[in-house]
Amino acid sequence: MWRHIGVSGILPDVAHPMNSPQWLDRLHARAQQAPAMPREPLLLGRAECGSIDVTLAERLSAAGLPLQRGGHGWLLQGDADTSLAAIAHWLHAHDAASRWRDELMPVTDTQGALRAVIERCAVRPLGITTFAVHLVGWTSAGAVWAQQRALDKATDPGQWDTLMGGLASARETTVQTLERETWEEAGLRVGELNDVAAMGRITVRRPVPDGYMVEHIDMFEACVPDGLVPVNQDGEVQGFDCIDAPALIARLQADEFTLEASLILAHWLARRGVK
Repeated sequence: MWRHIGVSGILPDVAHPMNSPQWLDRLHARAQQAPAMPREPLLLGRAECGSIDVTLAERLSAAGLPLQRGGHGWLLQGDADTSLAAIAHWLHAHDAASRWRDELMPVTDTQGALRAVIERCAVRPLGITTFAVHLVGWTSAGAVWAQQRALDKATDPGQWDTLMGGLASARETTVQTLERETWEEAGLRVGELNDVAAMGRITVRRPVPDGYMVEHIDMFEACVPDGLVPVNQDGEVQGFDCIDAPALIARLQADEFTLEASLILAHWLARRGVK
C-alpha cells in the first residue's frame, strides 16, 4: 500500500555504507567531484544560490546581462526571476546550455529556501542545485526493473537507470514528482504499486558536459505487481529490462548504469541484504 511521504526535510541523508567493496567506494568518490574549471558563487543578494565558471560569468557581464562581480562571487542584478530568465535565453542562444525545456526549476539557497525559478536548461551552467526523485521497482521474485535512457538524452545517453528518475519542477512536491515521473517514464500509476516507501536521500556533486551538477536525490522503492509491465510515455526511455540480483550486480560493476542509478541500486541491494 502507498505510504504517504511529506515534501521536504524528512528524508534523512544516507550515510556512506561501511565496509563497501572497492567499486562502490569508487562510485562514492565519483559522486563528490570538484568542478573541472574554477567556479565562483552565484549570489542573490547575500544568498549563495549556485556557482558559475569565471570565464562564462565574464562573458555574461560583458554582454550586458544582469550579472556583476560583487562580494565573494557574482551578483545577480534586479528581479531574480527576470534576470535568470534573461541569462537562460542568452545561454541557450549561444549554445552554452542544454536544449530548452520550457520547464521551470527551483533556485534555492544553501539552506534550501526557494529564492527564484529558472528554465531547466540553465541549471547546470549556473551550478544551481536540483532535486530529483528515483524509484527502484522490484518484483515478487526479487528482480529489479531498469530502464535504458534514450540515445538522445543530454546526459548519460543509452546508459541504464532505475525504473524511474526525474527532476522536481519549481512548484512540485516530492510526492507529485514521484507520481508524475512514474507515469511519464514507466506508464505506471503509483497507486498500482505495492509497498511504496522512502529510502532516504543522497547528494551528487560532479562536473557534467554543460556545467556542474549538484543534485539532491530522494530515493523510493516499490513492488511492481506481477503482470504489470512498464511502458514509456514521454519518449525519454529506450526500453526496459527486468534483471535478477546476480545479473544486476554484474552489470553495476561493469558500469552499465548511470552513476546515480548505481549508487541508488547498491543502496537498495544493501537494504535487502544482497551481497
